[in-house]
Amino acid sequence: QVQLVESGGGLVQAGGSLRLSCAASGRTFSYIVMGWFRQAPGKEQEFVAAITGNGGSTYYEDSVKGRFTISRDNAKSTVYLQMNSLKPEDTAVYYCAARGSGVSLATGTGNYPYWGQGTQVTVSS
Repeated sequence: QVQLVESGGGLVQAGGSLRLSCAASGRTFSYIVMGWFRQAPGKEQEFVAAITGNGGSTYYEDSVKGRFTISRDNAKSTVYLQMNSLKPEDTAVYYCAARGSGVSLATGTGNYPYWGQGTQVTVSS
């Protein structure tokens, strides 16, 4: 079992920045593939970014490449999502998810059995 708690959401103007954090507990964090997803009102949940257990590989959804950065601090069992140059279309509830150890990066929600409760990000124009 993995427990995940997100924080860092809020209201920001377009062009601004936010950093989301996701604290994990319950398993050896350093082996776990982690991902960020988001869900805007009236839309399906979508993949944002993922990172391998040692942080050596990352993958991003096209619309956030160059603006968002996923990283992790295994000593703190925490994964981060640094979001820069935010746009109104980035408004959504952002979820942290854990995939497991010894697996590859993945973009499908079904590949992540563990989820946080979500944190709201609102970008005003």
